[in-house]
Amino acid sequence: MKKLILTAIAVLAFSAVQAQDETTEGFTKGDAFISGSFGFNSSSTGDDKTSSFSVSPRVGYFVSENITVGARISYQTISQENGAIDTDTNTITAGAFGRYYFTPASKFSIFGEFGIDYQSINFDNGTTDSTTDGFALTLRPGVSYFLNNNFALEAAWGALSYATANPDQGESSDNFSIGLNLDNINLGLVYKF
Repeated sequence: MKKLILTAIAVLAFSAVQAQDETTEGFTKGDAFISGSFGFNSSSTGDDKTSSFSVSPRVGYFVSENITVGARISYQTISQENGAIDTDTNTITAGAFGRYYFTPASKFSIFGEFGIDYQSINFDNGTTDSTTDGFALTLRPGVSYFLNNNFALEAAWGALSYATANPDQGESSDNFSIGLNLDNINLGLVYKF
């Protein structure tokens, strides 16, 4: 009889722990998160040197079980030294996004993201100093995987995008692109609270 009672208690305890884990992993309505990515690269060949740095924080809020809305900002700087010419390119991007999560309450989820961004690029090579402003609309797939109750890894890649560019020197341009290759993958860390 003792073994039966102990077995029943163990099964109930395991069930309670399992149920608790299922409700705390993933996203639910009312959850908020911060995420971001950063990168650094440095390379040189002979006298030619290139270095880049980028940081891209974002915040999001689940307005329903499957839909999140949020805001993002990013900064990127690229410095190039090619012999006697030094070039600096600084990019600031600010925008909003919306996501649809197909399985938000699970440890692994696939999402689709729509975003609209404003971008300003400043280019300076010592003789030319120009700024290009523009807007972009993007649609991209992604995945998130929860490591524990609060932290997840996130990856989004490729994009279906439309962008405009209005340089202060030269003509405006429009660009439409489709790319789902893994050359354009963005990895990030998510903190849910």
